[in-house]
Amino acid sequence: MTSTKSFKKPLTPEEELTYLTKYKKEFDELSKEILIERNLRLVAHIAKKYNNSSEDQDDIISIGTIGLIKAIETYNIDKGTRLATYASKCIENEILMNMRNNKKNKSQVSLQDPIGTDKEGNEITLIDILGTDIDYILDQVELKIQVGKLYDKINKKLTTREREIVLLRYGLTTNGYKTQREIAKKLDISRSYVSRIEKRALNKLKKELKTEKSLI
Repeated sequence: MTSTKSFKKPLTPEEELTYLTKYKKEFDELSKEILIERNLRLVAHIAKKYNNSSEDQDDIISIGTIGLIKAIETYNIDKGTRLATYASKCIENEILMNMRNNKKNKSQVSLQDPIGTDKEGNEITLIDILGTDIDYILDQVELKIQVGKLYDKINKKLTTREREIVLLRYGLTTNGYKTQREIAKKLDISRSYVSRIEKRALNKLKKELKTEKSLI
């Protein structure tokens, strides 16, 4: 397991502001790398909360680092919130989403997997037991695969804010779908801003899915 002693000390508030300003205004990649490197201790600290999970600790830190990078990329200096405060939420969200996805994948059963044998000793698959039209079942499986790909793109290609709005807007959470006005109130932003972010996110997803389709 990675030790927090191997991480560099966090930046002072003044240093943090300097590097954030350079990255945001000048798109300075070196500043971004320093911000990531000097906040890895935060990732490791949050990852410790999941020591008792079935996930490998180093894997959790790797996933948390993705959340940190997203936090740095989407952080708004003008909000006045410390980067660590904002990044903590992004890191934890990324870890939790990954754990949920892993749990979901582990629980999936292939329709072709043998689940027993009949009286003659022949293997029986889930399709045999269901007794439903195979084409229909395979269509449903294909639909689930496509939905899974969509969730994967949402998690990997959208910013934290874009992802949150898309999930709420299209009922991809347990709370059902929300109107732009409801989302604007929840996030304390204007409805027109929600609309712009939603449109930008959908364009990203369309582009990603179109690119993937062209590679098949």
